[in-house]
Amino acid sequence: MEHDEVDELVRAWGRERSDLDLAPVEVFSRVARLARLLDGLRREAFAGHGVEPWEFDVLAALRRAGAPYELTPGSLLRQTMVTSGTMTNRVDRLVERDLVERRPDPSDRRGVLVRLTATGKRSVDGAFESLLDSERRLLSVIPAPERDRLALALKQLMAPLG
Repeated sequence: MEHDEVDELVRAWGRERSDLDLAPVEVFSRVARLARLLDGLRREAFAGHGVEPWEFDVLAALRRAGAPYELTPGSLLRQTMVTSGTMTNRVDRLVERDLVERRPDPSDRRGVLVRLTATGKRSVDGAFESLLDSERRLLSVIPAPERDRLALALKQLMAPLG
């Protein structure tokens, strides 16, 4: 396997600080570089469907909810991990683009539900399909059993972080 930027970085640190265990650098420097690459892939996949990453996050939460593709603003907050003010702004902008609509919550006279529109459903479905295609191509260099091990290792790494 070819050497990469991280190998060079670890080699340089090893030369300068041979007293340190650099194993974390080998993992997390690659994870950080991969995260930047994935962010670009997401933006590219979504742009082809006229969707920004933040828009996809909201639309995808609604789509995953199943028919009738609606959630309370509080549920959207929990799923997208943004503040109430940010969510209000995001929903307003998505309403303007006819990707979602607000409707009264029949179980709470003062509440509202945010519902995916047909346009929003087409947009999120297309963006998700494009994202999966990009990610599948990226993963194709790793044999399936190794992908499974990688997924498990990342899950184990993330578990203590919540």
